[in-house]
Amino acid sequence: MPPPLLRTISAASLPSRRTRPVDRDTLTTTAAMLDRIESIGEPEVRALAERFGDIASGQPLIHSPASLAAARDRLPRDQRELLERTAARIRAFALAQRACITDLSIPVPGGHTGHRLLPVDSAGCYAPGGRFPLPSSVLMTALTARAAGVPTVWVASPRPTDSTLAAASIAGADGLLAIGGVQAIAAMALGLCGLPPCDTIVGPGNRWVTAAKFLLSDRVGIDMLAGPSELLILADDTADPGLVAADLLAQAEHDDDAIPMLVTTDPTLPRRVNAQLESQLATLPTHATARAALRNAYAIVASSLPEAIRLCDAIAPEHLEVITRDPSTVAHQLRHAGAVFIGPASAEVLGDYGAGPNHVLPTGGTARFRAGLSVLTFLRARAWMRIDDPAASHTLVNDAAALARLESLEGHVRSATRRGS
Repeated sequence: MPPPLLRTISAASLPSRRTRPVDRDTLTTTAAMLDRIESIGEPEVRALAERFGDIASGQPLIHSPASLAAARDRLPRDQRELLERTAARIRAFALAQRACITDLSIPVPGGHTGHRLLPVDSAGCYAPGGRFPLPSSVLMTALTARAAGVPTVWVASPRPTDSTLAAASIAGADGLLAIGGVQAIAAMALGLCGLPPCDTIVGPGNRWVTAAKFLLSDRVGIDMLAGPSELLILADDTADPGLVAADLLAQAEHDDDAIPMLVTTDPTLPRRVNAQLESQLATLPTHATARAALRNAYAIVASSLPEAIRLCDAIAPEHLEVITRDPSTVAHQLRHAGAVFIGPASAEVLGDYGAGPNHVLPTGGTARFRAGLSVLTFLRARAWMRIDDPAASHTLVNDAAALARLESLEGHVRSATRRGS
């Protein structure tokens, strides 16, 4: 009998299953590529783009807003309307996020202090273009940047299809750079190929994209270092094994490195899910990729619901589905996940494809300390202070001078006490 597709492991083996988003060899090779791009400039970007098949020799690197709009108009009406409906939901969610994040002002002796939320000047949004076009990633990134108030937004995507170009137009991008990989991230960060230098670069990508974002993060903001995509399902004995299997396969068909996971309180569920995996794979067009990704899959049987919740928090997955009795109560107890999908009707794929919240999410356990892409990714809280009544600020002056003396910084003392004289 062949081994089960969804292997059951012990909770004790869980810590060793954490993965790094990018390996050292990739970082070393990427660093050398970035050095050449910075030294040579656009000719090296073009050479790499042609070498890796992003563009043909002599083909333009840039799609203008007019070119993007033409692609939008070429789309069949049903596809264009699909993108527009999805964009409307993503935009509404991002604008609602922005509206609930406000500027701040509080009184202090003699004046006020607070913060003002300001968007970055320019954003670069990366959308992969490997086996499949991903217009959804264009919408998720560029629309969110626009909702945050970013005035200049560029998209980069290799070998863009009309649907990708149309998504960039619908999202209001200023243009699309038709290349990918290290060369695309470098062009956005350094301001090559007609792009402005981007203050923030976001979007999912392969290990080369991740390595480039990591190595350039000392000069541009980034959203996160994304590793392989993950789905964890927390299920009890009420879960439909066919539904669980379908959702795990939806995750597995992303690519060979995807990580489908199951934590359950029902010791019979892994066996029943395995039977469904075999049955559903037989008719899945992407079965080869999904079967390869299932090599990374595992199930853990928890002794109780509280233990299952602790295991989920330890894994801190990118996506977490809760298919249990009273899933809302269970979801409220979970602390660490990129996004939570509550109840059996709340399929993770609905989040992937534009229910509203963003699908660019932390992986590899980093949800313990990082959130997914949102308007906050493009905003900075700039603090300010204004003293209107110097005579009333003596408490601030005296305390600042006292702390400066405590740290033996006489220049600070003198600067503060000049305000109190």
